[in-house]
Amino acid sequence: MSKYKYLHIYIPMFFVLWIGLFLDSKIVSGHFINNQYITNILVLFTFIWIYLKVSVKIKKLMLYGLILAFLGETLFSLVLGMYTYRLENLPLYVPLGHSIIYAGVFYISKEPILKRNKELAIKILYILMLVYSTVWLVFANDVFGFICMLVIIFLFRKKPHTKLFFLIMFFVIVYLELIGTYYECWYWPKIWFDTISFIPSANPPSGISVFYFGFDVGCLLIYRQFNKQKWLRLRNFQKIKREKI
Repeated sequence: MSKYKYLHIYIPMFFVLWIGLFLDSKIVSGHFINNQYITNILVLFTFIWIYLKVSVKIKKLMLYGLILAFLGETLFSLVLGMYTYRLENLPLYVPLGHSIIYAGVFYISKEPILKRNKELAIKILYILMLVYSTVWLVFANDVFGFICMLVIIFLFRKKPHTKLFFLIMFFVIVYLELIGTYYECWYWPKIWFDTISFIPSANPPSGISVFYFGFDVGCLLIYRQFNKQKWLRLRNFQKIKREKI
């Protein structure tokens, strides 16, 4: 069995996150004013590529994710000001990117090499998450990010079977946020929502992937609503599998 079955799905994700954010950067905007349109087109084509390669279920979740991402970004960025995009807008590539990440992380977690070494992978990623958020707290006064990381730990206690998926998600979001803030595609204020002074934040906060728990729950709730029979079969299968383990 091949160690890597899904490289064609998630490698484009890593590529488009890097090159797309570079193209939308302040550096490029100084030479080409319409640079964000290029990123929008690039991410759209990547979304289509991944969409055509994934299962029917993930196709549906990617589409549901577009709706949730648009609503979530509108609320948290444009209304509440938790973070701000370079042009103070909501770029088209952002909702598309959320769905791309969701699908990419799902298929990383399904790689045979990770499934065979699941517990070891979880232990390593868990320790790295703790170290990363602690370093960010100590050296960047990232209280907000550290709180988010603690919420992730709490959620793991409630949903232990999600650990591998969300630990991978944690570091994919770290990758995304470090690139996006470095290129100044968006920025996080020094305090939470730019108003709550006793919760300082780094740019970016370390544990912000916690919001993907909500994204995941939202996608699955919509999926359950429109695919009730498949949802029941899936839950019964997962229950039987966990009982065997």
